[in-house]
Amino acid sequence: MLFEKKVTELLATAGITVGGDEPHDIQVHDNRFYGAVVKGGSLALGESYMNGWWDCQKLDEFFARLLLIDSVAGPLVPFNMPLLGFLPQVFNPQSMRKSRVVAEQHYDLSNQLFETMLGESMAYSCGYWRGASSLGQAQEQKLDLICKKLGLDTNPGMSVLDIGCGWGSLALHIGQNYGSRVTGATISQNQYEYARGLTAGLPNVRILQEDYRKLGGTLDRVVSVGMFEHVGSRNWREYMEVAYRCLPERDGLHLLHTIGRDSSHKIGGNDPWINKYIFPNGQLPSMAQIMKSAEGLFTVEDVHNFGSDYDLTLMAWYKNFCDEWVPQLDVEGKDKVFVRMWSYYLLSCAAAFRVRKFQLWQVVLSKNPTKEYVSVR
Repeated sequence: MLFEKKVTELLATAGITVGGDEPHDIQVHDNRFYGAVVKGGSLALGESYMNGWWDCQKLDEFFARLLLIDSVAGPLVPFNMPLLGFLPQVFNPQSMRKSRVVAEQHYDLSNQLFETMLGESMAYSCGYWRGASSLGQAQEQKLDLICKKLGLDTNPGMSVLDIGCGWGSLALHIGQNYGSRVTGATISQNQYEYARGLTAGLPNVRILQEDYRKLGGTLDRVVSVGMFEHVGSRNWREYMEVAYRCLPERDGLHLLHTIGRDSSHKIGGNDPWINKYIFPNGQLPSMAQIMKSAEGLFTVEDVHNFGSDYDLTLMAWYKNFCDEWVPQLDVEGKDKVFVRMWSYYLLSCAAAFRVRKFQLWQVVLSKNPTKEYVSVR
């Protein structure tokens, strides 16, 4: 009863009622939920949801309320968080060997799952929703925005390195619409095979299965979309050095598209539940940490924050997941835990962007610039 009282009072401060009638209220089906959450924080909150111990009609709204109240979010940090912050200072969880863990656990799950969820673009990053009425339009606008920020529209025939190219959506878009020579690199086996097939008809596009630290050569432009979150604080500087060495001596541009947060946390990784079940060894940088890693190498030309668009993107992914993927599954049997896990992931992240706890930045960096950079929106 002590645990139940503590959790109930804690949630009430965020306007969430246990057993309430509002869409953001929760229904507890197993009383083990209370003790688990008090002892295990956010990890236990997610695991108890996966196990069916509690439900919520609108999980995104539940998290939006929860994340706005520091006095509630704070106690949902597990006791081992200081250890999570200490370990990356001693070990490198994103070393070349360990960096493949996230590819194997997440990106190599199933191309069919991602095709269904992401839609035709297969772009697994924030869309740009200015005037867009669909996910496809938002992703098309995002890809085009990147190309224009890199000046590919006014400088035909450029060479481009796409670090962490995913399933090849940007490489395909550049190759088809701008005629640039594109080299895409990913460490995921599934992404590599898919991107190779997707761009097979384009002689100006090649896809490599390679760690970013092994990339070389000189190209006019370097771009990275949704990959920096997996680099880790121990490697942020090295990542910038790789981008720097791959650009020409003058007027090379690097566009970094990454999720970030406002504070330079000393905590080593993601939320413990996200770290265990979704993105192992990930780490979201602050803007200060990005600037520090680029210091002495690049000139910052442009910073564009459209993090609120990620809420729309994630909710569109969730709709696709529910409408197209879930009906194929045994939701009452062997697939039940996965469906709950994936829903928890998409909706909790949507809420984090909705209340601006997470940001989405596109940062344009130049190497030894000799001319003015004109911002594009």
